[in-house]
Amino acid sequence: MLTILLGILEEGLVYAIMALGVYITYKILDFPDLSVDGTFPLGAALTAAGIANGLPFVGKISPIAALFISFFVGALAGCCTGLIHVKLKVRDLLSGIIVMTALYSINLRIAGKANLPIFSQETIFANEFLEKQVPEALKPYTVALILLLIVAVCKVLLDLYLKTRSGYLLRAVGDNDVLVTSLAKDKGMVKIVGLAIANGFAALAGSVYCQQKGFFEISTGTGTIVIGLANVIIGTQLFKRFGFVKGTTAVIAGSIIYKACVSLALNLGGQYRLGDYIVSIPITASDLKLITSILFLVILLASTDRRKKVKSHA
Repeated sequence: MLTILLGILEEGLVYAIMALGVYITYKILDFPDLSVDGTFPLGAALTAAGIANGLPFVGKISPIAALFISFFVGALAGCCTGLIHVKLKVRDLLSGIIVMTALYSINLRIAGKANLPIFSQETIFANEFLEKQVPEALKPYTVALILLLIVAVCKVLLDLYLKTRSGYLLRAVGDNDVLVTSLAKDKGMVKIVGLAIANGFAALAGSVYCQQKGFFEISTGTGTIVIGLANVIIGTQLFKRFGFVKGTTAVIAGSIIYKACVSLALNLGGQYRLGDYIVSIPITASDLKLITSILFLVILLASTDRRKKVKSHA
């Protein structure tokens, strides 16, 4: 049971980093950014290639450097989405699709192949320092503790940014972009900054995911935006009545809760005896994407019903 709970916590924390980025685009900017499905594996590709073979003009990189490089390159990809939307006047949804599609080929170019393992390489979760310094009693929890630290740093930095002048402008663009224009600020540039930060978080999550799992796989990003949206919606819906809970905290909690729901659904598979009958529930790990889609649909319907009830009472 402890192993299952640790697995849920670790998976939830990895995707919580990405969900913080989706929180920016979905809740703050109101921008349907599908490029996340490309920037998440972009971070994984950069990390696997950089640690295993080295990157062009840079060579081999350390696991920690891979985190920063992934965030920076992910932010550049987010800028591309923003520039296509703002400067070329392409619709927001199509802008994300264009960048996501382009990144599929770019990720293959970076990694060199569709699957690149780094099991034998040092990562932030497996290195000489941890082997020597971490007590034996804490080693089973090392991954979870490192992930907690990374998520906490990301959350604090994002909270601090949202309190800056640029952060307030970001909120204003999502709520009322006319107000931003009246303040003599370029709303397009504000959107580009928001998309850059959001995709930087997505690529950072991809880098952490790659180092945790020990490999890059080209299909890693498939459905990432769905998971991110589910995390954001669950967190914001569950904690919206608690004013003291910040949106970023709610999103992180939503990510862990969502992973717990997925794990529970997968563990329902098997055979059960009901009286004289044996009922078989054919759920396997290969049904993960199907379960993800169904859960997301249920979450959307539940949140829509709540909104309708609130409006009817008003």
